[in-house]
Amino acid sequence: MMKGKSLLLHLGLFAGLVVSIFPFYWLLVMSTRTTADIYSFPPKMWFGPHLIDNITRVLSSIDFFGAFLNTLFVATACTLLVLFFDSLAGFTFAKFNFPGKQWLFIVLLATMMAPAQLSLVPSFVIMATFSWVGTFKALIIPGMANAFGIFWIRQYASESVPSELLDAGRIDGCGFFRLYWNVALPILRPALSFLAAFTFIGVWNDYLWPLIILNDESKFTLQIALSSLNGIYTTDYAMVIAGTLMAVIPLIVLFLFISKQFISDIAAGAIKS
Repeated sequence: MMKGKSLLLHLGLFAGLVVSIFPFYWLLVMSTRTTADIYSFPPKMWFGPHLIDNITRVLSSIDFFGAFLNTLFVATACTLLVLFFDSLAGFTFAKFNFPGKQWLFIVLLATMMAPAQLSLVPSFVIMATFSWVGTFKALIIPGMANAFGIFWIRQYASESVPSELLDAGRIDGCGFFRLYWNVALPILRPALSFLAAFTFIGVWNDYLWPLIILNDESKFTLQIALSSLNGIYTTDYAMVIAGTLMAVIPLIVLFLFISKQFISDIAAGAIKS
């Protein structure tokens, strides 16, 4: 009986793995084909010989590496700032009492329910007032903290950071920032790993806000640069898919690194506890 359940479990996990991996496999296959092959029926399920040609046309059509560096800079800056400010705020909400704490947290949760599109116009007006339109500051500063990250760290810190450990730190003379930096942050590493991956991928894939705020082609992010591959009347989908593959590969590498770090942090925490 147990062997039957184990077999069903492994079959289910294998099916889930196939369903999860297939879109990436299909992306890779289509990037090695021509546009005519993409439209063919039945679809071609194996790799073709046109990957290098498609990549070459992507590089000749847009400044891919310039857009890549722009995106890497913006995503890295936003991620580092989010990790600092969200962990600081989440730790404070979780382990400290201050006037208006509950109401402020309710307001924070309420902002998570509002669609991001509602803030596009006022955000643009604010950026124009600061003369930040067309600059990276308009992409980085508004994204340096978010409600989800604060909520996530607050929930994690509430359960994972022992109040007794903080009390011991206070007895040893630790102030607020030292408690945060030396006591809380090492415990929050698994939560920070997830938040880093979540934030980096979100900023990397962001299309709408950079499209609105950037007006200098030399500062375009990858998503804006790739969108210019779409023609007015016809689109070379093989080239577009090859460009998409080139943009996705760094995210796959990041995910593999972060997931490994995440699992090792969780394992280390389990051993300590």
